[in-house]
Amino acid sequence: MNAETLINFSYIVASILFIMGLKMLGRQTTARRGNMISSLGMLIAVVVTLFAREIVSFQWIVVGVGIGAVIGIACARLIKMTSIPEMVALLNGFGGLASLLVGWAEYGKFLAAGSTSSTFTGTVIVLAVLIGGVTFTGSLYAFGKLSGKLSGKPVMFSGQQFVNGALVLGLIAAGVVYVIHGGAGDIGGNAFYACLAIAFILGITLVMPIGGGDMPVVISMLNSLSGLAACAAGFVITNNVLIVAGCLVGTSGVILTIIMCKAMNRSLANVLFSGFGSDATAAAGGDSEGQIKGELKPISAEDSFAVLEAARNVVVVPGYGMAVSQAQHVVRELAEMLENNGAEVRFAIHPVAGRMPGHMNVLLAEANVPYEQLVEMDSINPQMPMMDVAIVIGANDVVNPAAARDKSSPIYGMPIINAHEANTVICLKRGKGAGFSGIENQLFLLENTRMLYGDAKASLQGVVSEFKAMAED
Repeated sequence: MNAETLINFSYIVASILFIMGLKMLGRQTTARRGNMISSLGMLIAVVVTLFAREIVSFQWIVVGVGIGAVIGIACARLIKMTSIPEMVALLNGFGGLASLLVGWAEYGKFLAAGSTSSTFTGTVIVLAVLIGGVTFTGSLYAFGKLSGKLSGKPVMFSGQQFVNGALVLGLIAAGVVYVIHGGAGDIGGNAFYACLAIAFILGITLVMPIGGGDMPVVISMLNSLSGLAACAAGFVITNNVLIVAGCLVGTSGVILTIIMCKAMNRSLANVLFSGFGSDATAAAGGDSEGQIKGELKPISAEDSFAVLEAARNVVVVPGYGMAVSQAQHVVRELAEMLENNGAEVRFAIHPVAGRMPGHMNVLLAEANVPYEQLVEMDSINPQMPMMDVAIVIGANDVVNPAAARDKSSPIYGMPIINAHEANTVICLKRGKGAGFSGIENQLFLLENTRMLYGDAKASLQGVVSEFKAMAED
């Protein structure tokens, strides 16, 4: 077996491990093992590539591996679970930047040699720079929104879609000019740098009008773009395993984006260009047909305990409020106490709950909530009328009855978890304001809803204390 055959065989093994790992990520019980298998595939791919490329000096590679390892360990150990969405956005951005730099380096190689790139090579260089640049700056802007450094509200201005359209056309024109000239001369060079600059600007202007409530879609879309950028970079340097890995990430990201949009009953174009949440939405309790009238009815931790102590079927609906207060461990403790008291407890997970796909699943897994207690939206909704109590922890749009009743609501038609159908609903919320998307939740005004105000973790600890006091008596 010659060297080239061995390299390609290793790449095939790495690709198989990627596919197996990606498949395992689809189930919570196998997700960790899938992550390890995918990492092993990437290790094989990296090691084989380093030796296959006949690198003269490994000095800078060792330095880069060392710095990357330190950053990776720091992220794994120091980043809180509540900060995972913005970290994922940042990692997506750096993935796009890496692909952009590969394309830029290849352009520099042709420039230094005084030669021109072929039509195919020029095209994939442009694609790597274009997609990588959009992914990088778009991810940075998403990171700012998710981390609270920038406002989570959509940023709109007059003629915004026209500006974005002009940027896209300018990007295509600059790319075509670069490919035609093969990157040669002032025209080719100017076209390349124009492509670079426009891609950076377009990444920001595309994410600006997207509100915080649509962040799960943005995260999956940027993840897809980072994969497509890697695929283009693979074509640039003719590396088969990079092409395969990029395609896997890109296509899976596209599928996930479609799933997220379906979960909100909206198209991708509507998410990207509608500026969801930028306008004042219809206030709960108004006069529009389908809107709910009523008042907020507070409840104490002691009274919540009384309701839960008598319950035999309880469903917990987590949202971003659980992540902010880091209440997942207390939630698990409360669930165990309810089970010891004779209740059956389930956790209802909406596909777009939180700030990224699977955000709630990750948090509950960290708290060692049994996988079999996690129930998807389509499975729990038929059972909701039989639930004695639904505990909604910091969730808004995913349980808002306006999606089914109020045609004037921006989320009308969006599939929700029907928490309002439970006999009693206890909503944990810091205050009386609207959620991250800016829409008032009409669930709070229903006759069977009670509001447990305050930090979710502290509120639940109060309920847990009551159960402990009962056990001691």
